[in-house]
Amino acid sequence: MNESRREFLKKSGGCALGMATLATQMQHFGLMSALAQKVGDDAPEGGDAYKALVLIFWAGGNDGNNTIIPNHNDATLSNYGAYSTARSNLAIPQAQLLPINVPRMGGLTYGLHPALGPVTGGTNNGIHELWAQQKLAIVTNCGTLVQPTTKAQYQTSSHRKPYQLFSHSDQVTQYQTSVSNTQSFTGWGGRVSDKMSGSSNPTGLVPMVTSIAGAQLFTSGQITLPMAINDSNTLLSNVLNPAGFNNTGGPARLTAFNALRGIDLESNFVAAASHVTNLAMQANNALQTPGDTTTVFPNTSIGRQLRQVARLIKKRLDLNVNRQIFYCQIGGFDTHTNQLAGQANLLTQFSQAVRSFYDEMGVQGVQNDVTTFTLSDFGRTLNPAGAGTAAVGSDHAWGNHMFVIGGSVVGGDFYGMNTAVNGTPYPNLVLGGPDDTDGGNNPRGRWIPTTSVDQYAATLARWYGLSQAQQTAVFPNIGNFSTSNLGFMP
Repeated sequence: MNESRREFLKKSGGCALGMATLATQMQHFGLMSALAQKVGDDAPEGGDAYKALVLIFWAGGNDGNNTIIPNHNDATLSNYGAYSTARSNLAIPQAQLLPINVPRMGGLTYGLHPALGPVTGGTNNGIHELWAQQKLAIVTNCGTLVQPTTKAQYQTSSHRKPYQLFSHSDQVTQYQTSVSNTQSFTGWGGRVSDKMSGSSNPTGLVPMVTSIAGAQLFTSGQITLPMAINDSNTLLSNVLNPAGFNNTGGPARLTAFNALRGIDLESNFVAAASHVTNLAMQANNALQTPGDTTTVFPNTSIGRQLRQVARLIKKRLDLNVNRQIFYCQIGGFDTHTNQLAGQANLLTQFSQAVRSFYDEMGVQGVQNDVTTFTLSDFGRTLNPAGAGTAAVGSDHAWGNHMFVIGGSVVGGDFYGMNTAVNGTPYPNLVLGGPDDTDGGNNPRGRWIPTTSVDQYAATLARWYGLSQAQQTAVFPNIGNFSTSNLGFMP
């Protein structure tokens, strides 16, 4: 049966690219979209050399209180005794902590969760030793904010606070959009891409933003949509590989398909669709040559995601990209019960995978050009939830601690705005204290953030190349805070 031209294009186009792949290239429709913006108004502050941001989202809300722990007994600051008393059967024994010296805390010692160091069966030494090498920084007591907020202001109904605090979906949205006073339908990663793709990746064969964890709000912009691909179980040569042209008559179908894409180009939409397809097929050609990693990655979900990111970075020259943003995710951090074993397992996977990725970037010669960072739904209560030892966990809270890892990171210290603890950025671990949202007879230990997601993200975006003039368009509430540069990036 003869097919109409429309039916042939629909079938061939769908086979060649697939709807998901077509959507990833929608950035090029922005050239004639009513939403199109002028990008590249300001030269990137970071220069033209290659740079990449790699987000690892701790889905569920990682317990920062058991990730960064006081390892000192100084009475003037929250110490291990205050931590262990408040956490009771959820506290990690002091002897198991991985010590880190923190200059900003007066040189006092803090401890990382033991899963962040070498582990039995691990493929590397974990990320703990990167602290001493000053390649790991920690932004403490960071969270969603509309404006700086004290405990007294939090308890005032007129003060502007993030909407739907302690809700998973709403707080994930606010971390990924950096907008806490209203709903946003674009993420800050996507908005950075909106502003920078035209000047930084003018001839890129793939979008600036890529997710290895499915569709995510963080990666969506107004002009650009992300590329979403599978983890390293799928070879790059198969990520965009056209299907439907390898069977009987395949070459003839491909020739006819290419010829038809040269027709009706006087229509903007037809021309744009043809251009999209051309770029996807060029990108597919570029991904056909081998380019695997040298470093061994753990065979975990986050390990496979980061290995796929490393493969794409290795192909950056073939793909004509100077800037890339990646989204990865590790889930399971909603630890209302069985937290001790569950969080240890997840942090082991995180640490081992991130260390492999960091080492691979060194092999590729771009360790100083790639920065990995974390976000999460929120922190968790200092006060345990549940009873016993094995079943105990923690509940939804607010402020949390974030990791930043990379060769350019000004590491080996805590960063963030000061809390109530003697002018330092680490919260006061006192139930019902000045950093706790709760008081009275039921204090929970939910830390009011002193550092906003906006400030944290803007510091990363500045290093990436976003100009000062472009910051407000990407982070609309950044003007509510005293600084947009926390100092952990050069």
